[in-house]
Amino acid sequence: MAEGLIGRNILKLLEKSLKNMPMTAILGPRQCGKTTLVRQAAENRDDFVLLDMENPADVEMLTKDINAFCDYYMDKTVCIDEIQRVPDLFPALRYNIDKERRNGRFIVLGSASPDLIKQSSESLAGRIRYIELTPFCLGEVGDTGKTSPKMLVRGGFPLSFLADSDEASFEWREDFVKTFLERDIPQLGFKVSAAQMRRMWTMFAHINATTLNRSKLGESLGVSHHTIDNYIGILTDTFMVRTLQPYAANIKKRLVKAPKFLFRDTGILHSLLNIKSYEELFSHPHFGSSYESFVTEQILSDTGIRGKCEPYFYRSHQGEEIDLILDTGSELIAIEIKSSSSPQIPKGFFTAIGDLQINRAFVTAPVERAYPAGENVRVCGLSECIKRVAEMLK
Repeated sequence: MAEGLIGRNILKLLEKSLKNMPMTAILGPRQCGKTTLVRQAAENRDDFVLLDMENPADVEMLTKDINAFCDYYMDKTVCIDEIQRVPDLFPALRYNIDKERRNGRFIVLGSASPDLIKQSSESLAGRIRYIELTPFCLGEVGDTGKTSPKMLVRGGFPLSFLADSDEASFEWREDFVKTFLERDIPQLGFKVSAAQMRRMWTMFAHINATTLNRSKLGESLGVSHHTIDNYIGILTDTFMVRTLQPYAANIKKRLVKAPKFLFRDTGILHSLLNIKSYEELFSHPHFGSSYESFVTEQILSDTGIRGKCEPYFYRSHQGEEIDLILDTGSELIAIEIKSSSSPQIPKGFFTAIGDLQINRAFVTAPVERAYPAGENVRVCGLSECIKRVAEMLK
Protein backbone atom coordinates (compact mmCIF):
# COMPACT_ATOMS: atom_id res chain seq x y z
CA MET A 1 0.00 0.00 0.00
CA ALA A 2 2.65 2.51 1.04
CA GLU A 3 5.55 0.81 -0.73
CA GLY A 4 5.60 3.10 -3.75
CA LEU A 5 5.74 6.24 -1.63
CA ILE A 6 8.90 5.57 0.37
CA GLY A 7 11.39 8.14 -0.92
CA ARG A 8 14.06 7.02 -3.38
CA ASN A 9 16.54 9.28 -1.62
CA ILE A 10 16.17 7.30 1.61
CA LEU A 11 16.71 4.04 -0.29
CA LYS A 12 19.87 5.54 -1.80
CA LEU A 13 21.09 6.52 1.66
CA LEU A 14 20.49 2.96 2.86
CA GLU A 15 22.25 1.40 -0.11
CA LYS A 16 25.24 3.75 0.33
CA SER A 17 25.46 2.94 4.01
CA LEU A 18 25.37 -0.82 3.35
CA LYS A 19 28.34 -0.42 1.02
CA ASN A 20 30.35 1.68 3.47
CA MET A 21 29.48 0.57 7.01
CA PRO A 22 29.18 -2.79 8.83
CA MET A 23 25.94 -1.72 10.54
CA THR A 24 23.17 0.68 9.58
CA ALA A 25 20.56 1.85 12.07
CA ILE A 26 17.25 3.10 10.67
CA LEU A 27 15.48 5.04 13.39
CA GLY A 28 12.12 6.75 13.44
CA PRO A 29 8.71 6.69 15.14
CA ARG A 30 6.57 3.58 15.15
CA GLN A 31 4.50 3.01 11.99
CA CYS A 32 6.51 5.45 9.83
CA GLY A 33 7.62 2.85 7.26
CA LYS A 34 10.97 1.49 8.49
CA THR A 35 10.06 -2.16 7.86
CA THR A 36 8.58 -1.27 4.47
CA LEU A 37 11.82 0.49 3.53
CA VAL A 38 13.92 -2.58 4.33
CA ARG A 39 11.54 -4.87 2.48
CA GLN A 40 11.90 -2.65 -0.57
CA ALA A 41 15.68 -2.81 -0.27
CA ALA A 42 15.49 -6.63 0.08
CA GLU A 43 13.14 -7.07 -2.87
CA ASN A 44 14.43 -9.57 -5.44
CA ARG A 45 17.46 -10.33 -3.25
CA ASP A 46 18.22 -13.54 -1.37
CA ASP A 47 20.95 -12.18 0.89
CA PHE A 48 18.67 -10.48 3.45
CA VAL A 49 17.52 -12.16 6.68
CA LEU A 50 14.64 -10.31 8.41
CA LEU A 51 14.02 -10.71 12.14
CA ASP A 52 11.36 -9.02 14.29
CA MET A 53 12.11 -8.64 18.01
CA GLU A 54 8.37 -8.52 18.71
CA ASN A 55 8.19 -12.12 17.45
CA PRO A 56 9.20 -14.51 20.27
CA ALA A 57 10.37 -17.13 17.74
CA ASP A 58 12.75 -14.63 16.12
CA VAL A 59 14.04 -13.50 19.51
CA GLU A 60 14.73 -17.13 20.48
CA MET A 61 16.44 -17.83 17.16
CA LEU A 62 18.75 -14.84 17.48
CA THR A 63 19.55 -14.83 21.19
CA LYS A 64 19.89 -18.55 21.95
CA ASP A 65 23.41 -18.50 20.45
CA ILE A 66 23.92 -15.19 18.70
CA ASN A 67 27.53 -15.91 17.73
CA ALA A 68 26.55 -19.16 16.01
CA PHE A 69 23.66 -17.34 14.31
CA CYS A 70 25.98 -14.62 13.00
CA ASP A 71 28.50 -17.19 11.80
CA TYR A 72 25.78 -19.09 9.94
CA TYR A 73 24.56 -15.92 8.19
CA MET A 74 28.05 -14.45 7.75
CA ASP A 75 27.50 -13.70 4.04
CA LYS A 76 24.01 -12.21 4.43
CA THR A 77 22.62 -8.90 5.68
CA VAL A 78 20.81 -9.54 8.95
CA CYS A 79 18.03 -7.05 9.64
CA ILE A 80 16.78 -6.80 13.25
CA ASP A 81 13.48 -4.94 13.68
CA GLU A 82 12.46 -3.22 16.96
CA ILE A 83 16.03 -3.37 18.29
CA GLN A 84 15.12 -1.18 21.29
CA ARG A 85 13.39 -4.22 22.81
CA VAL A 86 16.73 -6.08 23.10
CA PRO A 87 19.45 -3.41 23.51
CA ASP A 88 21.72 -5.99 25.19
CA LEU A 89 22.41 -7.38 21.71
CA PHE A 90 24.75 -4.54 20.78
CA PRO A 91 27.93 -5.85 22.49
CA ALA A 92 27.48 -9.22 20.74
CA LEU A 93 26.90 -7.50 17.40
CA ARG A 94 30.06 -5.46 17.92
CA TYR A 95 32.01 -8.64 18.69
CA ASN A 96 30.82 -10.27 15.46
CA ILE A 97 31.59 -7.16 13.41
CA ASP A 98 35.13 -7.05 14.76
CA LYS A 99 35.52 -10.80 14.30
CA GLU A 100 34.68 -10.57 10.58
CA ARG A 101 34.48 -6.97 9.44
CA ARG A 102 32.36 -6.70 6.32
CA ASN A 103 30.21 -3.80 5.25
CA GLY A 104 26.48 -4.38 5.11
CA ARG A 105 26.40 -7.11 7.77
CA PHE A 106 23.61 -5.71 9.92
CA ILE A 107 20.60 -3.41 9.68
CA VAL A 108 18.83 -2.52 12.91
CA LEU A 109 15.47 -0.76 13.06
CA GLY A 110 14.39 1.16 16.14
CA SER A 111 11.68 3.48 17.41
CA ALA A 112 13.92 5.47 19.73
CA SER A 113 16.82 7.88 19.36
CA PRO A 114 20.49 6.78 19.54
CA ASP A 115 20.73 8.43 22.96
CA LEU A 116 17.93 6.20 24.22
CA ILE A 117 19.47 3.06 22.73
CA LYS A 118 22.64 3.81 24.68
CA GLN A 119 24.42 0.58 23.96
CA SER A 120 24.64 1.39 20.25
CA SER A 121 26.56 4.61 20.74
CA GLU A 122 28.77 3.09 23.47
CA SER A 123 29.55 -0.21 21.76
CA LEU A 124 29.51 0.54 18.04
CA ALA A 125 31.41 3.79 17.55
CA GLY A 126 32.95 3.77 14.08
CA ARG A 127 30.93 0.74 13.06
CA ILE A 128 27.42 2.17 12.68
CA ARG A 129 25.67 4.83 10.60
CA TYR A 130 22.32 6.29 11.61
CA ILE A 131 19.54 7.07 9.14
CA GLU A 132 16.42 8.76 10.42
CA LEU A 133 13.19 7.86 8.64
CA THR A 134 10.34 10.30 9.07
CA PRO A 135 6.68 9.90 8.17
CA PHE A 136 5.77 10.89 4.59
CA CYS A 137 6.98 14.24 3.29
CA LEU A 138 5.31 16.33 0.59
CA GLY A 139 8.14 15.51 -1.79
CA GLU A 140 7.20 11.82 -1.58
CA VAL A 141 3.47 12.22 -2.12
CA GLY A 142 3.47 15.22 -4.47
CA ASP A 143 2.82 18.76 -3.29
CA THR A 144 -0.49 19.72 -4.90
CA GLY A 145 -3.26 22.05 -3.87
CA LYS A 146 -5.16 19.06 -2.44
CA THR A 147 -2.18 17.21 -0.97
CA SER A 148 -0.90 19.97 1.29
CA PRO A 149 -4.13 20.47 3.30
CA LYS A 150 -4.60 16.69 3.52
CA MET A 151 -1.10 16.11 4.89
CA LEU A 152 -1.36 19.14 7.16
CA VAL A 153 -4.50 17.70 8.79
CA ARG A 154 -3.65 13.99 8.77
CA GLY A 155 0.11 14.17 9.16
CA GLY A 156 2.56 11.90 7.36
CA PHE A 157 2.16 8.52 9.04
CA PRO A 158 1.35 6.23 6.08
CA LEU A 159 -1.80 4.61 7.48
CA SER A 160 -3.12 7.99 8.59
CA PHE A 161 -2.34 9.82 5.36
CA LEU A 162 -3.63 7.00 3.12
CA ALA A 163 -6.84 6.35 5.09
CA ASP A 164 -10.11 6.31 3.13
CA SER A 165 -11.54 9.30 5.00
CA ASP A 166 -10.67 11.97 7.55
CA GLU A 167 -12.73 10.04 10.08
CA ALA A 168 -10.78 6.81 9.48
CA SER A 169 -7.52 8.75 9.66
CA PHE A 170 -8.50 10.35 12.95
CA GLU A 171 -9.47 6.98 14.43
CA TRP A 172 -6.10 5.50 13.40
CA ARG A 173 -4.27 8.35 15.11
CA GLU A 174 -6.36 7.97 18.27
CA ASP A 175 -5.38 4.30 18.36
CA PHE A 176 -1.74 5.24 17.71
CA VAL A 177 -1.69 7.66 20.64
CA LYS A 178 -3.32 5.11 22.94
CA THR A 179 -0.89 2.34 21.97
CA PHE A 180 2.08 4.70 22.20
CA LEU A 181 1.16 5.70 25.75
CA GLU A 182 0.07 2.31 27.06
CA ARG A 183 2.55 -0.02 25.33
CA ASP A 184 5.44 1.72 23.58
CA ILE A 185 6.48 4.06 26.41
CA PRO A 186 6.59 1.28 29.06
CA GLN A 187 8.50 -1.02 26.69
CA LEU A 188 11.21 1.63 26.40
CA GLY A 189 11.65 1.51 30.16
CA PHE A 190 9.85 4.71 31.12
CA LYS A 191 7.84 4.38 34.32
CA VAL A 192 5.20 7.05 33.80
CA SER A 193 1.44 7.02 34.10
CA ALA A 194 -0.29 6.74 30.71
CA ALA A 195 -3.08 9.06 31.94
CA GLN A 196 -0.60 11.65 33.22
CA MET A 197 1.45 11.38 30.04
CA ARG A 198 -1.64 11.97 27.90
CA ARG A 199 -2.61 14.96 30.02
CA MET A 200 0.88 16.37 29.64
CA TRP A 201 1.03 15.65 25.91
CA THR A 202 -2.33 17.37 25.38
CA MET A 203 -1.11 20.39 27.31
CA PHE A 204 1.97 20.44 25.06
CA ALA A 205 -0.35 20.45 22.03
CA HIS A 206 -1.87 23.72 23.24
CA ILE A 207 1.57 25.38 23.45
CA ASN A 208 2.89 24.03 20.15
CA ALA A 209 5.29 26.37 18.31
CA THR A 210 5.84 28.56 21.37
CA THR A 211 8.84 29.03 23.63
CA LEU A 212 8.90 26.78 26.67
CA ASN A 213 8.51 28.18 30.15
CA ARG A 214 9.05 24.95 32.07
CA SER A 215 8.51 26.43 35.51
CA LYS A 216 5.22 28.12 34.57
CA LEU A 217 3.99 25.00 32.78
CA GLY A 218 4.95 22.85 35.75
CA GLU A 219 3.04 25.13 38.11
CA SER A 220 -0.12 24.89 36.00
CA LEU A 221 0.12 21.09 36.02
CA GLY A 222 1.21 20.74 39.63
CA VAL A 223 4.59 19.19 38.81
CA SER A 224 8.21 20.36 38.92
CA HIS A 225 10.09 21.71 35.93
CA HIS A 226 12.27 18.60 36.17
CA THR A 227 9.17 16.48 35.50
CA ILE A 228 8.36 18.67 32.49
CA ASP A 229 11.91 18.11 31.22
CA ASN A 230 11.46 14.36 31.67
CA TYR A 231 8.25 14.25 29.62
CA ILE A 232 9.73 16.44 26.89
CA GLY A 233 12.77 14.15 26.82
CA ILE A 234 10.56 11.09 26.35
CA LEU A 235 8.65 12.70 23.48
CA THR A 236 11.87 13.94 21.86
CA ASP A 237 13.62 10.57 22.08
CA THR A 238 10.61 8.87 20.49
CA PHE A 239 10.49 11.37 17.57
CA MET A 240 7.17 12.92 18.62
CA VAL A 241 8.38 16.47 19.26
CA ARG A 242 11.27 18.73 18.33
CA THR A 243 12.80 21.48 20.45
CA LEU A 244 14.49 24.26 18.49
CA GLN A 245 17.23 26.08 20.33
CA PRO A 246 17.44 29.90 20.09
CA TYR A 247 20.20 31.31 17.92
CA ALA A 248 22.81 32.94 20.14
CA ALA A 249 23.85 36.10 18.34
CA ASN A 250 26.56 38.44 19.55
CA ILE A 251 24.51 41.60 19.26
CA LYS A 252 23.52 44.27 21.77
CA LYS A 253 19.94 43.08 22.26
CA ARG A 254 18.27 40.96 24.89
CA LEU A 255 17.42 37.65 23.25
CA VAL A 256 14.92 34.98 24.18
CA LYS A 257 16.89 32.04 25.57
CA ALA A 258 14.14 29.43 26.02
CA PRO A 259 13.80 26.73 23.32
CA LYS A 260 10.80 26.52 21.01
CA PHE A 261 8.61 23.43 21.18
CA LEU A 262 7.18 21.90 17.97
CA PHE A 263 5.18 18.75 17.19
CA ARG A 264 6.90 16.76 14.47
CA ASP A 265 3.68 15.31 13.02
CA THR A 266 0.67 17.60 12.78
CA GLY A 267 -1.68 14.65 12.50
CA ILE A 268 -0.78 13.61 16.05
CA LEU A 269 -1.07 17.26 17.13
CA HIS A 270 -4.59 17.49 15.71
CA SER A 271 -5.60 14.21 17.31
CA LEU A 272 -4.71 15.64 20.72
CA LEU A 273 -6.54 18.88 19.89
CA ASN A 274 -9.58 16.93 18.60
CA ILE A 275 -9.35 18.53 15.12
CA LYS A 276 -10.73 16.11 12.53
CA SER A 277 -10.81 18.00 9.21
CA TYR A 278 -9.20 20.86 7.31
CA GLU A 279 -12.38 22.89 7.72
CA GLU A 280 -12.14 22.54 11.50
CA LEU A 281 -8.43 23.34 11.45
CA PHE A 282 -8.78 26.40 9.21
CA SER A 283 -11.10 28.10 11.71
CA HIS A 284 -9.21 26.90 14.79
CA PRO A 285 -7.09 29.30 16.91
CA HIS A 286 -4.11 26.94 16.52
CA PHE A 287 -4.11 27.01 12.71
CA GLY A 288 -1.08 29.31 12.48
CA SER A 289 1.03 27.38 14.99
CA SER A 290 0.04 24.08 13.36
CA TYR A 291 1.13 25.38 9.96
CA GLU A 292 4.46 26.59 11.39
CA SER A 293 5.08 23.17 12.91
CA PHE A 294 4.20 21.46 9.62
CA VAL A 295 6.46 23.65 7.47
CA THR A 296 9.39 23.44 9.90
CA GLU A 297 9.27 19.65 9.91
CA GLN A 298 8.90 19.41 6.13
CA ILE A 299 12.01 21.55 5.68
CA LEU A 300 14.12 19.78 8.29
CA SER A 301 13.03 16.30 7.17
CA ASP A 302 13.98 16.79 3.52
CA THR A 303 16.92 14.55 2.65
CA GLY A 304 18.63 17.40 0.78
CA ILE A 305 18.64 19.53 3.94
CA ARG A 306 18.74 17.08 6.85
CA GLY A 307 22.12 16.84 8.57
CA LYS A 308 23.69 19.58 6.44
CA CYS A 309 22.90 22.47 8.76
CA GLU A 310 21.91 23.24 12.34
CA PRO A 311 18.37 24.58 12.88
CA TYR A 312 17.55 27.44 15.25
CA PHE A 313 15.00 30.18 15.73
CA TYR A 314 15.63 33.81 16.64
CA ARG A 315 13.64 36.13 18.87
CA SER A 316 14.56 39.28 20.75
CA HIS A 317 12.73 40.94 23.63
CA GLN A 318 12.21 43.92 21.30
CA GLY A 319 10.02 41.77 19.02
CA GLU A 320 12.39 40.91 16.17
CA GLU A 321 11.84 37.31 15.13
CA ILE A 322 12.79 34.65 12.57
CA ASP A 323 10.83 31.40 12.71
CA LEU A 324 13.65 29.19 11.41
CA ILE A 325 17.37 29.80 10.91
CA LEU A 326 19.56 27.24 9.15
CA ASP A 327 23.22 27.56 10.08
CA THR A 328 25.35 25.94 7.37
CA GLY A 329 28.62 26.73 9.13
CA SER A 330 29.51 29.37 6.57
CA GLU A 331 26.27 31.34 6.37
CA LEU A 332 22.79 31.70 7.85
CA ILE A 333 19.56 31.13 5.91
CA ALA A 334 16.44 32.74 7.35
CA ILE A 335 12.94 31.34 6.85
CA GLU A 336 9.76 33.06 8.01
CA ILE A 337 6.59 30.96 7.95
CA LYS A 338 3.16 32.42 7.18
CA SER A 339 -0.10 30.48 6.82
CA SER A 340 -1.85 33.18 4.76
CA SER A 341 -1.88 33.25 0.95
CA SER A 342 -1.38 37.03 1.31
CA PRO A 343 1.40 37.06 3.89
CA GLN A 344 2.10 40.22 5.83
CA ILE A 345 5.80 40.29 6.65
CA PRO A 346 6.51 42.01 9.97
CA LYS A 347 9.09 44.75 10.19
CA GLY A 348 10.83 42.77 12.91
CA PHE A 349 11.78 40.07 10.38
CA PHE A 350 13.68 42.55 8.21
CA THR A 351 15.31 44.07 11.30
CA ALA A 352 16.40 40.61 12.43
CA ILE A 353 17.99 39.61 9.12
CA GLY A 354 19.80 42.95 9.12
CA ASP A 355 21.06 42.49 12.69
CA LEU A 356 22.29 38.97 11.87
CA GLN A 357 23.69 40.03 8.46
CA ILE A 358 21.74 37.31 6.66
CA ASN A 359 22.09 37.50 2.88
CA ARG A 360 19.48 34.90 1.88
CA ALA A 361 16.00 34.76 3.33
CA PHE A 362 12.66 33.21 2.44
CA VAL A 363 9.08 33.78 3.46
CA THR A 364 7.27 30.52 2.82
CA ALA A 365 3.49 30.72 2.50
CA PRO A 366 0.73 29.01 0.46
CA VAL A 367 1.19 31.38 -2.48
CA GLU A 368 0.65 30.43 -6.13
CA ARG A 369 3.57 32.48 -7.47
CA ALA A 370 6.90 33.45 -5.94
CA TYR A 371 7.90 37.11 -5.76
CA PRO A 372 10.62 39.27 -4.17
CA ALA A 373 9.85 41.06 -0.92
CA GLY A 374 12.98 43.11 -0.52
CA GLU A 375 16.69 42.68 -1.03
CA ASN A 376 17.61 38.97 -0.79
CA VAL A 377 14.11 38.08 0.51
CA ARG A 378 11.84 35.82 -1.56
CA VAL A 379 8.22 34.89 -0.86
CA CYS A 380 7.49 31.39 -2.19
CA GLY A 381 5.63 28.16 -1.60
CA LEU A 382 6.96 25.41 0.62
CA SER A 383 8.17 23.12 -2.18
CA GLU A 384 10.16 25.89 -3.86
CA CYS A 385 11.65 26.93 -0.53
CA ILE A 386 12.81 23.37 0.18
CA LYS A 387 14.22 23.01 -3.35
CA ARG A 388 16.17 26.26 -3.21
CA VAL A 389 17.58 25.62 0.25
CA ALA A 390 18.62 22.08 -0.72
CA GLU A 391 20.44 23.48 -3.76
CA MET A 392 22.29 25.96 -1.52
CA LEU A 393 23.47 23.10 0.69
CA LYS A 394 24.88 20.92 -2.09
